[in-house]
Amino acid sequence: MSQHSRVMTLYKTLLHLGKEYPGGYPYFRNKLKNAFMKNSSLKDPKEIDSAIARGEFVIKELEALYMLRKYRALKKRYYED
Repeated sequence: MSQHSRVMTLYKTLLHLGKEYPGGYPYFRNKLKNAFMKNSSLKDPKEIDSAIARGEFVIKELEALYMLRKYRALKKRYYED
């Protein structure tokens, strides 16, 4: 898979995950666009790969955040503290 297609897939995945972001979708979309624009000048393949790896780490962190939120909602629903 080429680097360009990996970056596009990463961007689309992050946009999709941003729909559930606690700060709201427009906030997340603007932050995401700024982050990608900041790194748009990268030319070295190693730097691009490290930026992609950082983005994949962010995906894992967002998924963990959403899972934790769902867990807390279920816990609140079934257990009274």
